[in-house]
Amino acid sequence: MSNVIIVGCGRVGSQLAIMLSDAGNNVCCIDRSADAFANLGRNFNGSTVQGIGFDEDALVRAGVEECDVLAAVTQFDNTNLMCAEVANRLFDVRHVIARLYNPGRERAYMQLGIDYVCGTSLVAEEMFSKVMSGHGSHITTFGECEVLEFSLRLDGGDPLGPPRSIRVSELERGHDARIIAFERGDGSASSIPTSDSVLYGGDTVLACIRHDYIGHFQKYMQAVGDDAAAAAGVPVVSDVADVKQLLDSIDEGAAAREGEAK
Repeated sequence: MSNVIIVGCGRVGSQLAIMLSDAGNNVCCIDRSADAFANLGRNFNGSTVQGIGFDEDALVRAGVEECDVLAAVTQFDNTNLMCAEVANRLFDVRHVIARLYNPGRERAYMQLGIDYVCGTSLVAEEMFSKVMSGHGSHITTFGECEVLEFSLRLDGGDPLGPPRSIRVSELERGHDARIIAFERGDGSASSIPTSDSVLYGGDTVLACIRHDYIGHFQKYMQAVGDDAAAAAGVPVVSDVADVKQLLDSIDEGAAAREGEAK
């Protein structure tokens, strides 16, 4: 049983809340409109908080200090990102999931280590799957194995120097894992690897791993904490103003990439 906060109680948020509550989890929904809670129906046995999802007081009233998972599913990417960052960086909620509408931001979310769901179809079902898996990077499950997508983390290198590297065979060895595909961290190339292929820190990796070995493999999966963020060049967040500044920098980067494309 997990303590789950859902920010946004529209059609997706309310459906997700009902699914998680019916599965035995403690669920609290946050929405700025009290009328939105009518979407939960009369049989919902969780709790509700009227407020803004990235407001610290609203999050505390919703139980963020004991929260295991926060899912931000409002209709606004900026709001979802801020909710995820505030919950993770200020309240140390280790599993945050953000709904993402703009695919142009996927790389930024991946580099920040933010678990996300992009698209509008079956979003509640995918969020439910991610919450129940108990960790980020989850895509789908096949029997005893999970398919994961994550940014490759290689500790011990100089953050200012060239990225560390590792061969696919070394990454797979001893972890009962298979690396399915990868993309370079700068988006310059992607490939289905061989055992001799070389991966670098920051590469996006698609892997199939047995459930029993995921705990051992997590050291290679990008984590969002102050140390990891600093090593990746991500600003350390200490208050809501820092989150807003981080959001502005992501928007500027996306605008610059769109300008280059034109």
